[in-house]
Amino acid sequence: MSYAIVYNSRTGNTELLARAIQEALPPEDCLYFGRPDPKALEAEVIYLGFWTDKGRCDEESARFLQGLTAQRVFLFGTAGFGGSSSYFDQILDRVRGELPPQAEVIGTFMCQGKMPMSVRERYEAMPESPRRTAMLENFDEALHRPDGQDLAEAKAAVLRAQ
Repeated sequence: MSYAIVYNSRTGNTELLARAIQEALPPEDCLYFGRPDPKALEAEVIYLGFWTDKGRCDEESARFLQGLTAQRVFLFGTAGFGGSSSYFDQILDRVRGELPPQAEVIGTFMCQGKMPMSVRERYEAMPESPRRTAMLENFDEALHRPDGQDLAEAKAAVLRAQ
């Protein structure tokens, strides 16, 4: 079955997941690997990776998803805030809303991803509060994500979806 791995990665986090997914799948069936491109639409299965922007997928990924037809789709992504599967589920529900009705979601995977230092600087500039402390702790937790365990879990999720 032909597949394409399509991803948009602002900080490199989603690209790490895309490369791990590529390692888990048979190379001979890959029609496309890279940023959103109409060439990928020829594949039967689309593995679509996105970075989270304001609680949903980035605009480029959303436009690509809206152009799908009856492909089977595996959604994967990263978000700077992590630690909550319910938060990831909310993001994935919004991303599913970008798909045309005839596309079938066969699986999903999300994990935390590191954020640019400019985000930490913005948090540091906030007035002292429990919210500020939690945001700084989350930032520091994300510094080394996705990690080896995240990559292994992404591969396992893809293999379960087959």
